[in-house]
Order: sequence, then structure tokens, then C-alpha cells
Amino acid sequence: MFLDKYKKEKEFLVCVDSDGCAMDTMEIKHRECFAPEMIKTWELFEKEDYILNIWYDLNLYTQTRGINRFKGLVETFKIISKEGIEIEDLDSIVKWVETTKELSNNSLKREIEKTDSKCLKMAHSWSVNVNKSIETLPQDDEPFENVKSGLEGIAKVADVAVVSSANGEALDSEWNRHDLVKYLKVLLGQEAGTKQYCIGELKKQGYDCDKILMVGDAPGDLQAAKKNGVKFYPILVNKEGYSWDKLLNEAVPKLINNTFDKTYQEQLIKEFNNTLK
Repeated sequence: MFLDKYKKEKEFLVCVDSDGCAMDTMEIKHRECFAPEMIKTWELFEKEDYILNIWYDLNLYTQTRGINRFKGLVETFKIISKEGIEIEDLDSIVKWVETTKELSNNSLKREIEKTDSKCLKMAHSWSVNVNKSIETLPQDDEPFENVKSGLEGIAKVADVAVVSSANGEALDSEWNRHDLVKYLKVLLGQEAGTKQYCIGELKKQGYDCDKILMVGDAPGDLQAAKKNGVKFYPILVNKEGYSWDKLLNEAVPKLINNTFDKTYQEQLIKEFNNTLK
């Protein structure tokens, strides 16, 4: 499913993140794939526990939760570099992450062709190995409680789009495996562009800003919503089932009835920020 094939059907649009928001896949992917592959690729075994804890904090438990994989890599390397752990040619990946319009393997390959950077080559190898590692995970992942009923109910009153920074193939596999694609208008992964970009492109289909809701579990989802002037609903860490029930039975009705006002939005954001201190 691609942006250029998208056609608006309903008056309202609900965008939904995947990992850690709809799918209970975030913890296992970081602990079994992203972090171990980073340690192996850069041979960081000597300070492994220290570096792993930094990765988990950045990617799971603080205000950078849900950050793109390459941004997470750069932020981790910046921190450990200050502690004397040298990452060769770090400036190359920092520059690419800060300037590229597309944080994906394909974009990284194009940059490698231009620069022949060793660090970029290692980052690409790491990312490819992460994807392979994710593919070998036991296929016992599940959507969070109330996700299926929530999507079913929301799809009756709004167009639903998955807007995620995860790898597209993994998304396609997970959402099809759990028979959730039938509720979607489009499934957008990292290859489609940033969340901010994707929401902006969907908005061009003719939705009013006050009729678009971004559902996510990370500050990046909130920022993507803010940048596009649309509403945000948080899925709270360790309260996912509760959050999805509230989304279906409180937040979406408020959206439809035009009572999702500034006070309600601020209340949701405050509760969200308090979970990620």
C-alpha cells in the first residue's frame, strides 16, 4: 500500500503507529535485535552492559522513546563517545542523520556511494542485520489488548492509516499475520518517509486538520502531529489496553463530535509526558 495510491473515503482520518503502540513488539526488537546487533557490529563487548542500558533508556523509557533506529544509533554513540568510547568516522553518520530526508537503508546506500564512509557502511550492515534478526524472532507477537476491537470500531467512522518508522516488510508481515490490514487504508513504514511527512501527505487528500488524529506511544508521534497541526492521542506505556479502550470509547467519539478540544488535548499530553519522565 503506497501514498500515491491513497484515496480518501471518510471525513475523518486516524493515523496509528505500530511498534509499542498497536503491536507488542517494541521491547523484544530492541533487546533481541537492535541492541545486540549494535554491540556485535562495532565490537563494543568491553562496555556492553553500560551501552545496552543507554540504548534501552533512549529507545524505550524516556522522551526519545520510538526514535528512528539511525537517530537512536547516533544518540547512543554521542553519549558513549563522551565517555571515551571511540566510534571511528562518527561524524559521517551524524551528518547523514541530520541532513537526509529519508532515514532508511536505501537512502543510506545512496550516501555510501557518494562518501565511501566506513561508519556508514557499518551502519548499513547493522541495519540489514537487524532486519534479518527481526525476521527470525518467534512469530508469537501479538497486538496489545483492545487493538483489534479498537481498529474495527474506528474503521467504521474514519479512514485508518498505519504511520510507522519501522521496516516496511516487518510491518506488512505483522499486520497481515494478525488479520488487521482489513481495517486499514494504507500501511506506511520508514520507506514512505518520516511520520511528519506521511501525515502531511495524507492531509493533502482533503482532510481538515481538526479531523485528523495521530495515535502513538512516543514523543516523536506527538511532534509529527504538532508539526502538521493535527490532534494527538497517546498509548501509554504499560497501560496499552486501557489506552486503546479509551481511544475507541472516548477520544474518537470526541473527534467525531468536535469536542476533542484544547483542554482535552492538553490533559492527554500531560498524562503522556508523566509516563516518560
